[in-house]
Amino acid sequence: MEVLSSRILVRPADPERARRFYRDVLGLAVYREFGPPDDPGLVFFLGNGFLEVSGRGPGPAGEGAPMLWLQVRDVRAEHARLVAAGVRVAREPRAEPWGLVEMWIEDPEGIRIVVVEIPEDHPLRRDSRG
Repeated sequence: MEVLSSRILVRPADPERARRFYRDVLGLAVYREFGPPDDPGLVFFLGNGFLEVSGRGPGPAGEGAPMLWLQVRDVRAEHARLVAAGVRVAREPRAEPWGLVEMWIEDPEGIRIVVVEIPEDHPLRRDSRG
């Protein structure tokens, strides 16, 4: 399989609330808008990937829902900004045993989002080409 592009699809019970959260609260840039102007589907940039919020789901996302992993430059600055915006923080930022700094939040549908900072000294930041 040759994958040319990919995206995560979210079908929220309340599309307008989800669009506002990803666009206005998280501040994700819109890549594409489609469908009816009064209830559009939005595709957001997620670094090297995309997040599509479109259509409607049956209700709360629950435990089996997809999770998002978002790398940021400064997780503590994002924590302060998101708390000020009223976002529910499921877990405060903290250094993990594997070396990343992670914070967990949830979107309005209960989809879990891990916000990650990769510290300067982490192996992911090293050039492995030697």
